[in-house]
Amino acid sequence: MAVELLTQADGYGIIVGLSVLFCLIIIAAVRIQKRYLSEDSDQSEMFMVANRSVGTGLTASAVFSSWMWINESVFSAAYTYKWGVALPIWWASGLSFQIALMAVLGIVAKLRVPYAHTSLEIIKMRYGKYAHWLFILLNLVNNVFGCGSMILAGAQLVTGMTGMHVIAACILIPAGVVTYTAVGGLKATFLTDFLHTTIALILLIYFSLAVLTNEHIGGISGLYDKVKATNDYIPGNYKGSLLTMKSKSSLMFGLVLKFGNLALVLMDTAFWQKSFASEVHSTVPAYDLVSVVILAIPWCTGTIIGLSARAIEKTPVWFDYPNTLTLTQVNSGLVMPYVLRSLLGTGATAGLLVLVFMAITSTVSSSMIAVSSIISLDFFRTYIDPRASDRKTLKVSHWGVVFHGCFMAGFAIMLEYAGATNNWSTYFRPIVACPGILPMILTLLWSRQTKLAAILSPILGLLSGVATWLSLSWAWSGAINIQTTQDQVPGLYAAIVSFFSPALYSVIISLAWPSQFDWREFLRIDLIEDKSQPSSSLQSTLPSSEAVNETPKTADNSSAKEAYEKETYLTGGEEASPPPSPTRRQLNAQVPLDEVVHPFDAQTIRHIKKWFKIASIYFVVNVLVTIVLWPLPLYRDWIFTKSFFGGWVTMAIIWHFGAMCVVIVYPFYDGRHEIARAVRGMVKELKGRR
Repeated sequence: MAVELLTQADGYGIIVGLSVLFCLIIIAAVRIQKRYLSEDSDQSEMFMVANRSVGTGLTASAVFSSWMWINESVFSAAYTYKWGVALPIWWASGLSFQIALMAVLGIVAKLRVPYAHTSLEIIKMRYGKYAHWLFILLNLVNNVFGCGSMILAGAQLVTGMTGMHVIAACILIPAGVVTYTAVGGLKATFLTDFLHTTIALILLIYFSLAVLTNEHIGGISGLYDKVKATNDYIPGNYKGSLLTMKSKSSLMFGLVLKFGNLALVLMDTAFWQKSFASEVHSTVPAYDLVSVVILAIPWCTGTIIGLSARAIEKTPVWFDYPNTLTLTQVNSGLVMPYVLRSLLGTGATAGLLVLVFMAITSTVSSSMIAVSSIISLDFFRTYIDPRASDRKTLKVSHWGVVFHGCFMAGFAIMLEYAGATNNWSTYFRPIVACPGILPMILTLLWSRQTKLAAILSPILGLLSGVATWLSLSWAWSGAINIQTTQDQVPGLYAAIVSFFSPALYSVIISLAWPSQFDWREFLRIDLIEDKSQPSSSLQSTLPSSEAVNETPKTADNSSAKEAYEKETYLTGGEEASPPPSPTRRQLNAQVPLDEVVHPFDAQTIRHIKKWFKIASIYFVVNVLVTIVLWPLPLYRDWIFTKSFFGGWVTMAIIWHFGAMCVVIVYPFYDGRHEIARAVRGMVKELKGRR
């Protein structure tokens, strides 16, 4: 058995201590928001979608945190150790294009479903209860496996580092998150996401630079020489080299990861909620900024830490010398802990434990808000008590957070005893989560997808994917078990079938029995109002600087109407709904379809359409650059030279500092006015008490 890197006391102390600390921070932050910024998490709109008022900086930080799972740092280093320098790039490109795609879908949702709370609410409005039930199930399955595998991966990593019992880790990791998420809601997860991201990025750049400049590594040049000198042979790589982009295993793993992560994003309502919560003018800039800087984490950390492990593993400086890492230890993510313990000592290893806690709790908190929203809105308020008040809905959300936290701890424990690992879940998750992706996208983008197609295509896609997975696992290995079902080839082909076949089924079924959806139906989704409380209604508006030149409205709103008629409500030329009334907003759910009004004015709609074009063009450019133009030309019979490797690692480090500017510094600048208001309020109150 491997030697423990830290003591059990270190493990319990860090996890329990940080849980308590974050609870206190969020409770204080919620009180400040309520007292000085009029942001009350005791209202559903604030609890679930942060009153749709989150700015670009905080949205960027939250989106970055949502994609910066423990996989992107700790496990990217582990898989770089396995397959070499190609792996981090395929990993990073898979993250980038998903965020760019979410920017497109997020801005479309802003226009077509401006007051949606969950992605499932959109399904219910368009297709009815049966499709709603199906997509609730698909979302929950995706959420449970995504969140459960993340808790298990973190628990196994903590156990490998400290010797803490894996069951204790599975229970304690989500315990603190339950408390602060139940108190603060989605805005609390945005704030903790910012804290998590800040701490994690600072720790990661410290780990990378400290390891790279360590005397036993000798900088970029020393790392290159030591990796070349190992003579480790990697099957499937050009000449078995760790320093080539021609790596069959890296390419196949990267493709599986792209499908799996795409499912985690689009079939998890937590990611949709972040776009619902952001301001109209913040959605696309925040998501697209993050799609650029997210490359830094696997690229910088994975490359430096993963290759450093190869460089020192067979030398006396290695912590467990003369033993080398086993495949089980690598798949459990122990590459980075061993490198840090060997080169930087116990302090850095304890810092890694803090990083692991940050990454996992950020994921779990978003998952809890998502599932609690499904329980309260898509289940309780839809099928049990449609007239539930805001307070009652919020109470159910709180209990949903508690239930999900307890359930996920139990599910992670079940996976542990079933013998599952993060590696197995990486190949399994796309197969069960991908079938709903394209039907979900078509729900927002294609008016001709029918109810029957939306229901049958995910089911047929899931059956096709599972059949492909099991049959190829049997044909490839001669058996079906926990080991053979995590082979690369069956997992990749099954993910491809699960992802693409539902689109084929949907088009065939929709064209065979055609119908067309009226997009105005989506406007019937209204804010959750509670007349006993101050209204949480928050119309999205343009920044004041962009609205200065807007034509003043006459008494009959003629200028707004004229501008609105020139603009189509949706791309593609569909008919626009009537211009909004200059008086108070009426509830669209209570009026005939021909009288439904869009809650945004003509100026805001033109603004959204502009961002939709920008987001769409950027998405195409992102895919071409990160998946085609960058990695594929390097997929050839070539090994990195020392000078090229030097430039490669240097750019990765620069990219990491760029990420810190975008998701740590910029949110402070963007939120400077709110921070100033809160500080002024606290100072004024303190002076008044004297």
